[in-house]
Parts: sequence; C-alpha cells; structure tokens
Amino acid sequence: MSSWDQRGDYLVQVSQRCLKGSKTFDLCRSHLVKASQISKGTIYNHFTTEADLIVAVGCAQYEQWLSQAKRDTEKYPNPYERYIFHHCQRLYCMLSEQHFVIDRVLPNETVLNNCSDYYRQRYEKLTAESYRWNEDAIRDIGEVSGFDRVELVTNYIRGALINIDDSHKQYDDPKLYHQFSYALTQLMGHSAKRIPTEKDFENWIAAQSQLTH
Repeated sequence: MSSWDQRGDYLVQVSQRCLKGSKTFDLCRSHLVKASQISKGTIYNHFTTEADLIVAVGCAQYEQWLSQAKRDTEKYPNPYERYIFHHCQRLYCMLSEQHFVIDRVLPNETVLNNCSDYYRQRYEKLTAESYRWNEDAIRDIGEVSGFDRVELVTNYIRGALINIDDSHKQYDDPKLYHQFSYALTQLMGHSAKRIPTEKDFENWIAAQSQLTH
C-alpha cells in the first residue's frame, strides 16, 4: 500500500472517530484539518468534494462488513446461523462502538453523482459484493418463492439499523437481538427455523465482551 493510500485510510479512520454517536453526517473536509493534523490542501486532494468524504466513509464500512462476512463464513458452517449472527454482529458493533449508520446517507443518487469516479466505482463494487454475499447466504438457507427475499431483508436491515440507533438501544440486551433475528427469519420465509433464544444471545454477548477486553 502506498503512502497516499495509507494517508487516505487514516483520514477515513479519523472521520469515523469524529462521527461516533452522530445521527447526521455533519462532518466536512475542513473539520479534518484539526482532527488529523494534516494540511487542508492534502485533505482536499484526497477528497475533491464533500461527497467524496461521505462515500469514502461508506466504502470503509462496507469493507469492514465484508471482512466480517468472510470470518463468519468460516466460523458458521450452518448458513442460517451464519446469516443471523453476521447481521447481529453488525448491530452489536454499531451500538457498542457508536458507529455512524452510513445507511442514513447512502445510497443517495445526488451524493454519488457528486463524488469522483474513483469513490463512486469503489462504492458500487463493494455494495455489489455485499449484495452477492447476502444473496448467496439466503439462497443457501433455502429459497422461498413469492417475494424477492434479498430485497425484503436488506431493506429491512437498513431501516432497522437506523431505527434501533435512534431508539438508543443497549448493545448488551439479548432481547434486542432475538427480536431482530425473528424479523430476519420471518422475512426470509423461514418461520419454521429454530431462532436463537434470548439465552443463546446472552451467551453470545458475553463472548463478544470477552473478545473486546
């Protein structure tokens, strides 16, 4: 990785820290000068528009989710458990680390049209990979006719992450993950599946806590 790429990654990491706990994308390129101790000119070379900064942060989140998806594919041989715990992991990280929910601002046609080709193409590639992972996972669980299950589930997840963040839910509440997984299971058309119990999620949360301490 070049020093240019490393600096770009660093600026995105600084951006993510600045956005922690925020409900709006109220970060501008000029804010990064003080936060990163990098010159305004260099920052503006990395992000030629404000839209570039938004999309760069979005790309970083998708890269994190795809890395998690790869680990979950190896960890959970059962496709149903893999899917449920992958998205519960996303929810857990969002709440426990106070991540900005990028679904609040992306996808957005105006933002994507105003960003540079580099960031737009990178975003489109990553979102396509994420969609394929969800599509493959739902197919492996078992296709159910009647609706586009991938669209139903992914649209629900986007809305649920925003609503849960707005509601200031606690990351260590097993009931939250149980209800979330119940909704995912119903939307996938697999109501006969055994959903992880609140006790299962209590144990899972405890294991997550041990990993972060």
